[in-house]
Amino acid sequence: MSHVQPQELGIENIESEPHVGPSTLRRLIAAWPRRATIRTDMADFMGSETVASGLPDYPEHLIPFAKHPNFVDAPEASRRLVNTLAWQAYNARVIAAEEHVANPTFAMLAHGVFPGIDRYEAKEAVQQSHIDEVWHTYMHMTAMQRTKGARSLTLEPDYSHPVTNKRLFELTAQRSEKWERDILFLVWTVVGELHINNFLELLAQDKTIHPMHSLVARLHARDEAAHGPIVAELMKDVFIHLTKEQRDLFAGSIGEAIRALAAEDYELWSEILQFVSIPSAVEIIADTRSLPGTDMIFTDFSTVERLVRELEIEDRVDYDFTKSAR
Repeated sequence: MSHVQPQELGIENIESEPHVGPSTLRRLIAAWPRRATIRTDMADFMGSETVASGLPDYPEHLIPFAKHPNFVDAPEASRRLVNTLAWQAYNARVIAAEEHVANPTFAMLAHGVFPGIDRYEAKEAVQQSHIDEVWHTYMHMTAMQRTKGARSLTLEPDYSHPVTNKRLFELTAQRSEKWERDILFLVWTVVGELHINNFLELLAQDKTIHPMHSLVARLHARDEAAHGPIVAELMKDVFIHLTKEQRDLFAGSIGEAIRALAAEDYELWSEILQFVSIPSAVEIIADTRSLPGTDMIFTDFSTVERLVRELEIEDRVDYDFTKSAR
């Protein structure tokens, strides 16, 4: 999987450094005016053409049941609608992660809910990242609306609660203390910011879909290539200031966050198939889920593993990183 390069951030040699440190954080902050999508590419995004071509809206190879015989036998118009709804669901999943998890967490970081964000440069990095995240929500929301108009969608399934958020909200509902819920949000945000590029780049480099769709993912991915190092550096300051209970909960929840944030959302896929009235929808989903290796969209969590090592919490994280793709 290709990734956004440091040069695209206006910063050289980030990945060649042994670890992210204060100097890297300062360079990321300084580069924001010429790197951030909201500062540099707003006009390109707003002026991009609407969906008018015959190209797919979503990469067909990312639809887990694309080759299932019952799906292949469905009418072409129905399969194309499933493809369009898959693109809409992709955007909705990104929006849900930004709007309901990352944004609240960056707000908590900005307002001192978590200790360790005392340096001005740390506060500046948090605010820049928060601005980026709000802009990303707007980008993906706009992309969904353009598709809705271009494809004449008058009714759509409810994509607003993807599996990623559902698991977080289930866990927070089981916690009675606010600090516990705050830590869970922090974990989901940290893991999300470190690995979201893997999710975005599923579309960012894809040449088979509408160019506007790959553009949205590519612009978002460029910002996230900076957010990962920023979050990693901030967590070094935050983690050492947490109490033992907070550190234990943080480390013990990382595995759960990885599995939730990378999960294939079969409940939503089932809803989409039934919404489009694809015959044998239940059978299609059951057959697909029974195949090995179909529970997660991707398995590369090397960036999360690196932070886990730097925080020296490997023995407390319930996830086998040796299975990660490299």
